[in-house]
Formats: sequence, C-alpha cells, structure tokens
Amino acid sequence: MASLDRVKVLVLGDSGVGKSSLVHLLCQNQVLGNPSWTVGCSVDVRVHDYKEGTPEEKTYYIELWDVGGSVGSASSVKSTRAVFYNSVNGIILVHDLTNKKSSQNLYRWSLEALNRDLVPTGVLVTNGDYDREQFADNQIPLLVIGTKLDQIHETKRHEVLTRTAFLAEDFNAEEINLDCTNPRYLAAGSSNAVKLSRFFDKVIEKRYFLREGNQMTLSPICWQIFSILIPGFPDRKRFGGGTLKSLHYD
Repeated sequence: MASLDRVKVLVLGDSGVGKSSLVHLLCQNQVLGNPSWTVGCSVDVRVHDYKEGTPEEKTYYIELWDVGGSVGSASSVKSTRAVFYNSVNGIILVHDLTNKKSSQNLYRWSLEALNRDLVPTGVLVTNGDYDREQFADNQIPLLVIGTKLDQIHETKRHEVLTRTAFLAEDFNAEEINLDCTNPRYLAAGSSNAVKLSRFFDKVIEKRYFLREGNQMTLSPICWQIFSILIPGFPDRKRFGGGTLKSLHYD
C-alpha cells in the first residue's frame, strides 16, 4: 500500500463549518466525536478506487489537507498558509448551509488558493454578485460541500439549496449537501457517494492522465501497446517515465 500513487486535495472553508468532521468522515467512515479547531493544517488519507468496477480500476491515496484559519486573516497568516497550496490537484470548498457568510467566503478561499500570489480584491461586481469569469480558466477540479443540512428547517430547505446551487454553478462544480454526523449521506451507491467518487476520479485523471499543452501521461501498458501499433513510437524512458508531448507522426 505504501507504493500507491497519490493526489493532494485541499479542504477549504471558514472555521466552524465542519471541515475536520467532514475529512474524518471521508477518511475513516466514522463520525468525529469531539472536533477541535485546526491550527495550521491537518492531513488525513482516504483510499480511493479510481474507475471502480472497470478494467481501468486502480487504487490511489487521496491526501485531504484540512487548512485552518479564516479569509480575513492578516497577510502574514495568509502568506504562511500559502505553503499548503503548492502542488494542489483538487479543492473541496466547504460551507455551513446555515451561515450565508461562509458560503460567500468560498469565493475568497478559492481565489486565495488558485492565485496565491495575488491579493483577492475586486471580487465583487457592482450588483453584489461574484464574477465567475475569475474561475473560467481554472484547471483544478473543484467540489462544493455544504454541511449542517440537518439544521435547516424543512420550510427553508428549498430556498437555501436553491441559493447554494448557484454557488456551485459559479465554480463549475458539483455540490454535495450533508450532515457530517450522519454517515448515511455518503452511503455506498447514494447520489452523494457517486458525486464524490466522480470528483476524485477527475482529480486523478488531471494529475496522472492529462496534461496542459497537449501532454498526457500514459501507463506502462499503454506505452507498450502504442509501441506495437505505431511504428517509430518513442521509448518511454525518453519522456520522463510516461509523459507524452505533442508528438506527430506522418
């Protein structure tokens, strides 16, 4: 198991939204009995079967980096936090469904992580909405998770979930809404479990199978197959262990 390939996924959101409880549920499949404040960053690992049930199935480690703090922190705190944003493969944005401010702050969290060298100013446009164009070119897979669903009264649930649906749309991401104290929300075969698996699959594909600029990483088996089918196909060792860059054949 120690030799498994892995990906790094940030878990971002305001303090108190339930990030630690969520990460514990995702990695241990158990409810966190006594959650505490996260100082700096806490890392846990989930074992994920990529493309489960298909011939391409493979097991990976998903490192979940639970980042503490708030978006209103001093610049010195933000610069310290920036070290956690290196080599990120995916981001889970977590907000409290009962706290509208935590939902709005997800835009600032994402900008801080995606543009860690820039100050996230000018995010709001004149009508009070956020400019989704700032996320149009983002290549890192995002997932939006709303917590404390159980604390929303039935009469308010439709209104709240309609609002958060627009939030996920802004990020071009799927959304999951749940109660971190109830594992049934992520039960195998449920719609939430399918969305979660699809997100992790996408993160893995971006990391190991797709590259910018017409590059992609091929498995050793694929290289063997292509070398047989395509005359003159290059040796795998010449391309960094499997990274293919814009090769052309006449």
